[in-house]
Amino acid sequence: MNVIVVSAVCVYNGAGQLLTVRKRGTDRFMHPGGKPEPGETAAQAASRELAEEVGISVAPDQLEPMGVWHAVAANEEATTIEATVFTAPGTWDAHPSAEIAEIRWLDLHAPLPDDLAPLLTDHVLPALAAPK
Repeated sequence: MNVIVVSAVCVYNGAGQLLTVRKRGTDRFMHPGGKPEPGETAAQAASRELAEEVGISVAPDQLEPMGVWHAVAANEEATTIEATVFTAPGTWDAHPSAEIAEIRWLDLHAPLPDDLAPLLTDHVLPALAAPK
């Protein structure tokens, strides 16, 4: 089985909603993020992808580590992702750019849509819901 290493970021707006993105040619919503370039740390990749995909600039050392999870890749057959997930401090506005076709803010207190990526549904959302 293929394993792809990625970084992803939890970003919130002023209403406390979680940012999700849908890449062109796909049907699943996920965190902004992507694969590290050679020599990049997970935080550097997360910071770069956040700026490229949704126009949010957060320095790598400002991202707060949340966890590392393995999940079924949302858009690639027979592939697992190893995702290092961060949280961006503060609240943000976002706009789709690069390969992002659409953004959607997710109300974490409402019923969840059925088009979310497995990393979100299986790992990140349960972690966010856990008592701190």
